[in-house]
Amino acid sequence: MDEIHEQLHKKLEQLRVEHRDLDDIIDRLQSAQPVDLVQIQRLKKRKLILKDMIQKAESELLPDIIA
Repeated sequence: MDEIHEQLHKKLEQLRVEHRDLDDIIDRLQSAQPVDLVQIQRLKKRKLILKDMIQKAESELLPDIIA
């Protein structure tokens, strides 16, 4: 069980790093001329997918609590 949690933590950290990296890339692309709106849109879509994956991984790490 600990190994599964450890793998989830590693995966979660990788997803967070990629999400942050996309933030930096999007910021740089938006300040560059000419602005490539199609590429920025694709990166933002990928960022949303990563956000969903992060939330799913976080929920898997939380213990089940019966209310």
